[in-house]
Amino acid sequence: METQINIIENPSLESIKDLLKRPLEDPGFLDNAIRDIFLAVKRKGDKALIDFTKTFDGVELKSLKIEESEIEESGNKVDKSLQEAIAVAAVNIRRFHSSQVSETVKCEISEGITCWQKAVPIQRVGLYIPGGSAPLFSSVLMLAIPANIAGCKEIVMFTPPGKDGTIDPALLFAAKISGVKNIYTVGGAQAVAAMAFGTESIKPVDKIFGPGNQFVTAAKQEVQKYGVAIDMPAGPSELMVMADEIAIPEFVASDMLSQAEHGPDSQVVMLTNNKDIAKKTIDAINNQLKDLSRKDIVKESLKSCKVIFFSDIKEMIVAANEYAPEHLIIAMKDKNKIAESVLNAGSVFLGNYTPESAGDYATGTNHTLPTNGAAKAYSGVNIDSFVKKITFQEVTKEGIMQIGKTIELMAEAEQLTAHKNAVSIRLKQ
Repeated sequence: METQINIIENPSLESIKDLLKRPLEDPGFLDNAIRDIFLAVKRKGDKALIDFTKTFDGVELKSLKIEESEIEESGNKVDKSLQEAIAVAAVNIRRFHSSQVSETVKCEISEGITCWQKAVPIQRVGLYIPGGSAPLFSSVLMLAIPANIAGCKEIVMFTPPGKDGTIDPALLFAAKISGVKNIYTVGGAQAVAAMAFGTESIKPVDKIFGPGNQFVTAAKQEVQKYGVAIDMPAGPSELMVMADEIAIPEFVASDMLSQAEHGPDSQVVMLTNNKDIAKKTIDAINNQLKDLSRKDIVKESLKSCKVIFFSDIKEMIVAANEYAPEHLIIAMKDKNKIAESVLNAGSVFLGNYTPESAGDYATGTNHTLPTNGAAKAYSGVNIDSFVKKITFQEVTKEGIMQIGKTIELMAEAEQLTAHKNAVSIRLKQ
């Protein structure tokens, strides 16, 4: 049975926000569920994690933590060709993220006044890795490698078990080559709670990273109320494709399907100024759908798929920036010029031969990206995500003589006499 996807023609820009609404759960339901899970983990600790794993994953855990020996031996259970592929991806990810490391530069503001900023690694970070039916070992590389480059002292990882109660060997192998030794078999909102509050066997972390479903995303947003930092709101995956007459429909369809298979709450959108390309892409989606291993999930996801025709390319750009997609493919003849107009996107893929899955796995860019419109204000994970910037300043006698009067005048105007006095007392000497 074919999936029915209609072409929407020239919608008003005012209607775009409602037209491209993401398929989300009722926030009230999510909030209540998250609060109940948090309360249970706070009260019952490890037992709550074991109980939730039995309830949500159907697995009765004997131990929350994976033995280091199992991590070390994971390579024996992973095909050599896959090991080599993971290693190649790891090299590219390490190379790209290493290029982001910044040096400390001292700036002499004026004589006697020197300021500088130093990047200091976050000490203990928690990584959430989606697992279960589709263990995303690539996410281990995307998070653990930058954390190691940044110099994070402790890296702990949480991932849900498969139906047999084990962790996929490829995921453990990715952890091994990324330097992760502490892995817990816990998923969902309860894993976020464990990272945030700790239990009798788990220490709380300073910052939580990683993508997840709507429950995981809602849990990450909730822990911020308790003073725990997160990387960004990174929930169900999404893709927008901008295409014109040079786009290859089969390629566009394959990219849209690749994101739709992440989950039933994923969303894929196509913007085009060419109706023929739109129709051929819809045909290609239905042709390729038949052979997919997760076709039932894809069909559910495609219910929220939108194919939109615009006569004016400028309106396509406005719509793309309003949607602020996690992933944006630009398969258009003026791709580089159009890319310059992109204001809101997690990661951008240019041309017919840059599939979104290239960034998901092996080009070296990070695939942990803001979703649900958060790209208007958030960046994807990078080296800066794993450090905090501390500023330093040193003022000499000559410097305080030069800047002192400025500080006094400003402090007095704000009626902060103690602030003024802290300078005045120095100037008198």
